[in-house]
Amino acid sequence: MQLRLTLVAGCSFTLAACASVASGNADSYTPRSPAAEASAIERPATAKRPNIIFIMSDDHAQAAISAYGSDISKLAPTPNIDRIAHNGALFENSYVVNSLCGPSRATMLTGLFSHMHGFTQNGQKFDNGMWNWVRALGQSGYDTALFGKWHLNYSPVGAGIGTWKVLDDQGKYYNPDIITPEGRSVVEGYATDIITDYSLDWLKRERDPEKPFALLVHHKAPHRNFMPAIRHLQDYLGTEFPVPTNYFDHYDGRPAAAAQEMNIYRDMYEGHDLKMTTEVGSRELRYNPWKDDFARMTPEQREAYFGALQPSNDAMNAADLDEREMALWKYQRYMSEYLGTVAAVDDSVGRLLDWLESSGLADNTIVIYTSDQGFYLGEHGWFDKRFMYEESLRTPLLMQYPGHIAAGSRVSVPVQNIDYAPTFLDYAGLPEREAIQGRSLRDVVDGTPPADWREDIYYHYYEYPGFHSVRAHYGVKSKRYKLIRFYGDIDEWEFYDLATDPDEMHNRIDDPAYRAKIAELKDTLVALRAQYRDSDGPAVDAPLDSETARDKGRRDAHAAAGTHH
Repeated sequence: MQLRLTLVAGCSFTLAACASVASGNADSYTPRSPAAEASAIERPATAKRPNIIFIMSDDHAQAAISAYGSDISKLAPTPNIDRIAHNGALFENSYVVNSLCGPSRATMLTGLFSHMHGFTQNGQKFDNGMWNWVRALGQSGYDTALFGKWHLNYSPVGAGIGTWKVLDDQGKYYNPDIITPEGRSVVEGYATDIITDYSLDWLKRERDPEKPFALLVHHKAPHRNFMPAIRHLQDYLGTEFPVPTNYFDHYDGRPAAAAQEMNIYRDMYEGHDLKMTTEVGSRELRYNPWKDDFARMTPEQREAYFGALQPSNDAMNAADLDEREMALWKYQRYMSEYLGTVAAVDDSVGRLLDWLESSGLADNTIVIYTSDQGFYLGEHGWFDKRFMYEESLRTPLLMQYPGHIAAGSRVSVPVQNIDYAPTFLDYAGLPEREAIQGRSLRDVVDGTPPADWREDIYYHYYEYPGFHSVRAHYGVKSKRYKLIRFYGDIDEWEFYDLATDPDEMHNRIDDPAYRAKIAELKDTLVALRAQYRDSDGPAVDAPLDSETARDKGRRDAHAAAGTHH
């Protein structure tokens, strides 16, 4: 033990030696021989390579993180996630290239757009043999691990990740099925806590302390069906969250928005999503097509969960609400469940940051928090994601690296999730990979973005026909304007001036005042599609309602909805 104390006090030589002595509590520490210690000290190649903790939630709206300053987050703060912003950088304009879980995860792993890595919609099978940044770091000497949601195929076998335990498919909140190299089994507990426990156990006891590490902590939460941990069930019951001004959107001039099926008060499953009961005093749920989410809970978990909701459900059933009142009630129930689910993710981040600080590894560890995409919290009346509108296009991104990223900094240039893979390579000291379509964020967070950094972002969503009936579309966003082309059975252009219409309620595609700007953005769109080698969907100059455009739109949309693209 004296050796351990001495090394911590003088931990200025190598990451390898520091990691070996600060890997956890005394009861998990196994002293190494003097020869082994000397060998570790003599390894300068790994001395300054940073550790990486990459935390990703699922469907976490920027508005539900208090560091972003929304009115909602002031009522439901996330103090631990905010610590990353306080310690490092908050990205104000962080976007995805395809707002859907599986495609977004594949993009983060590869640095490629959906059409390049071949995973365009949920339900397809990702090729684990493809290049990914985790395998590259592992091959260069990192110890690597992933715990939580994989959601690209059955498991990460063949993906080059050293240690992994993953949720089965989407995963369950309570007593989830966990897949490991040894097989699948039910693990009792709450998914967010289980994932955090696995991550901390690996950090403290299982990783190789002589190597830098890359740990991926991938939560299910706060994905549908929004089930808080029992300790957070009543955090926001009774809280009145501000209702978005466009909650009762009529979708004028936006036929694709009108045709979707992701409305909170019409399309949410009343039993499964909102946990609504049939009558006063009853525990019988309304429409609940996926019964296993609740059936797998222990009797004690079910009693605690639905017992906490019973007074609210009874009051709702007794109130004889009219249609508008019920729509507003559903919004408040959705928000309390969603934000209560976020609370355990914030707990998880706090536990990881606390361990980093107590272990002495914080100064040489990059911590990233993001989500696979944004999410609607009642804007346009919606939950879910998919559309190129701001709430699902934007994703949270927070990053700390003490001594390298200035504390409390804010990054305003537009970044996308194609940029994550090259960033990790850059910090790990690995060469650029020509095939990657993103760029390293290292210069951006250093405060000196390259002069040729992108000004416009490109987006392409494929999954139609598909869940929620959001039509396939592609588009470009500049600092002020956005141009979108929907295709398939709805072949329409949409154009928004975000300075005068930040809620994207008024499609100005036919407004003569914007004719020149629309033509300019179409030229930009042509250039971006060529740059990223995307020919899916009708060409930018293909006329609306032409048979060629409609046929190609239908063909590409159906191909994207198949098992392979």
